[in-house]
Amino acid sequence: MPLRNLFDPHQIETAYERGWSQLSNGELLAAAGRERFEVFVTTDKNIISQQDLTRLPFAVVVLSSTRWPRIQLASETIKLAIDFAAPGTITEVNIP
Repeated sequence: MPLRNLFDPHQIETAYERGWSQLSNGELLAAAGRERFEVFVTTDKNIISQQDLTRLPFAVVVLSSTRWPRIQLASETIKLAIDFAAPGTITEVNIP
């Protein structure tokens, strides 16, 4: 099941689909801001220390795993983090 089906009614787009897969983290965050994204979901745990995320016009949700089976099992927790995300906040989702 694709990721986007797990987080209905949210519209999910990937960096790859947007043609942003070659952008650096800073460029990627700037592009998401320009496009008025509400929530940015990433598995890059280093982004917290590398970027000032509190000044962004959208929320950031950081997943602790890149493994699809684990993400799929934690989909309800991730969806809640997305549902309650507010601009300028950073939520780390621990995925066992």
